[in-house]
Amino acid sequence: MTITSKILDLIEHLRAQSESYCVVTILRTADSTSARPGAKAVITSTGELHGFVGGNCVTGAVKRAALECLQTGQPKMIRIKPNDDVVSPVDVDGVQLHRSNCPSGGTVEVFIEPRHAARKLLICGASPIAQSILLLARGLGYRIVVAADKQDHQDMAGADVYLSNFEFDDLALSATDAAIVATQGKQDRDALRAILLSEAGYKGMVCSGKKRQALMQQLVLENSKFQALDSDLHAPAGIYIGAIEPEEIALSVVSEIVACQRLGVQATERSPQTDRGLHK
Repeated sequence: MTITSKILDLIEHLRAQSESYCVVTILRTADSTSARPGAKAVITSTGELHGFVGGNCVTGAVKRAALECLQTGQPKMIRIKPNDDVVSPVDVDGVQLHRSNCPSGGTVEVFIEPRHAARKLLICGASPIAQSILLLARGLGYRIVVAADKQDHQDMAGADVYLSNFEFDDLALSATDAAIVATQGKQDRDALRAILLSEAGYKGMVCSGKKRQALMQQLVLENSKFQALDSDLHAPAGIYIGAIEPEEIALSVVSEIVACQRLGVQATERSPQTDRGLHK
């Protein structure tokens, strides 16, 4: 197996495990270098380099730049030149410069492309709205986790992970992930309790305003800490589009999730018509 084949296999493995990484490609070299144009490597989120892009002077700069790319989410090209040739952090053509103390004195240009792990979307329930949310989210590239009774899993085809309970500790949900309750009367309180205690960045529930109020009152009676968690909840979930059918409600919910994740929206504007009892 060639190095390139190993890199491709590693990329497939990282994608399957939903891990972030950077793909590094040598674009051009000048003078004496051990790297060759076209060479590829992978740098994981922990800074491990797999593949070959040159000696220590090159790999150190590439690792640092790759970790920066994972933070910003933006690809970039860097140029590594002999120490004496670097007089500013940016070259005349705008490319970021890095110093090399390698005795060979060569120049290496590297393109670094970050590949972020797919955001997780946790869907609680298997209602018609939950099914429609799954279909939309799958098309957007989310890694979908379904939490519902085992006999209902067949109605939620296409998810990446299936749970038969509302225990989410092993999911390691983070601020970039979303959780939506679309149980529609089936274990509503259990599902809501679980997502509120999770670390998901977006927490929503498909329900009416009256149901939200009733469920939150019950949870606060269980534990007063839920009083503070109420402000984290988007319920009734979704932006107002006059939605009536399950597919339309799903569209409004997924749109709100995207808006919150892309724009950092903490609260979306609603029309009074949002809470007409349609999202029960």
